[in-house]
Amino acid sequence: MGYYVNEFACADAALHAAIASDRAAQGRPLEPSAPADAEPGDSFEGREDMSRVVDLLRDLCSEHLSSDLGPSDLEHLASLTLTRVVAPAGSETVRADPHVEEVVSAAVGRVSRCYMVDLEDPAFTRRLSLHVQNLRLRAQQQAWSRNPMTQSLKASYPMVFEIAVALASDISESLDFHLPDDEIGYLAMHVGGRLEAERRAETTITATIVSPGYYDLNELLRSRIDETLGSSVDVVSVETGIDPDWSSFDTDLILSTVPPPSPNERTVTLAPFLTQNDVERVAAAVARVRRTRRLAELRTKLRRYFSPDAFFRPLEASTEEEAIRMLGEPLVERGIIDASYVDASVAREQMSSTAFTDSFAVPHAMDMTSTRTAISFGIAEGGLPWGGQRIQAVALVAFSEAERDAFQTIFEQLVEVFGDRKSLQRILQRGRDFPGFVDALAQALE
Repeated sequence: MGYYVNEFACADAALHAAIASDRAAQGRPLEPSAPADAEPGDSFEGREDMSRVVDLLRDLCSEHLSSDLGPSDLEHLASLTLTRVVAPAGSETVRADPHVEEVVSAAVGRVSRCYMVDLEDPAFTRRLSLHVQNLRLRAQQQAWSRNPMTQSLKASYPMVFEIAVALASDISESLDFHLPDDEIGYLAMHVGGRLEAERRAETTITATIVSPGYYDLNELLRSRIDETLGSSVDVVSVETGIDPDWSSFDTDLILSTVPPPSPNERTVTLAPFLTQNDVERVAAAVARVRRTRRLAELRTKLRRYFSPDAFFRPLEASTEEEAIRMLGEPLVERGIIDASYVDASVAREQMSSTAFTDSFAVPHAMDMTSTRTAISFGIAEGGLPWGGQRIQAVALVAFSEAERDAFQTIFEQLVEVFGDRKSLQRILQRGRDFPGFVDALAQALE
């Protein structure tokens, strides 16, 4: 029928259909005057959508539930389906309300500039606007959808979730409704889908192929590498000499059919005819290079961002707000942030918990107004209640507009390091004072 389907909401719709069928079987159908979940046609392309879904539901309920539902029950179920379960798929002619699209477009533009990501795509904005249009209707009814992936999205893609929170903040303010975490999770899924292609392009690893010429074996090898690893490896040169100058290769990896004079992590020795085992070893080398590159960048930045006066062990706070204000004090005293940044961090926390893992929280304001980027860190002995969890470490992060390019690296890598249970435990055990904390963090990053 031309719709995207939210599989997580299907069970809720099926339950409503079963209840309606049971009620109708007992002679108690919905009366025409009874309130429904939505006004038919309010947020879709008019009565045509409602009519098509009503016809489909009538057939499905008759076939699978042996139930002949009346018009009011069918309209109730159709409204529920159109607002919670499906969204129009892809057609240029299906558009959201102009005001909703204007609000979403403005939010997408601001977030793209603030977080230096490319979200300003017409198709993305159109799909997101249709989603937000249904969100607005569900907000009027307080009929929120559950998202079982919310916490895993927070833990695995903290930056994507943070962008979704920023979008939710702008949209909620403009359309006057508040979004719970599960609905923000659905926004994060939209954002993640849009950013995935951009992320893949940015993480391409360069490689040199070393394959001494013999007939066309080197061409076959390059073709096979492009075919199996083309999206992650960019072959920039092919060396066919029998005795190449190994020191001249400046690519991330060297893929060679002959052993190098001195084995090293950059070189992956391959069979002349690429095997599946070779492909897996190259993929592992690519992952290693990417991680090393990210962590090297993070180590350089972290040396500038932590300081002894902004390290608290123990962090003697009993609430989220108390912890944020305590961590903010040394940064305010040094003129890095002002009191309004601390207030904004508290407000951001109230909107959606920054406990991106079950042990670590990263409170921060959404606007990058600090004079420079800095991190105030606290370790809570015995744990601290936070967002329905009990965390052990808190990092109040103050980002400046001039260093906003560092935001994604710092944010995601901190969550990655402290989200790893073994790394966290080593840092907690060795980080009794500031020097010990820095050493333990450096080792965790390596």
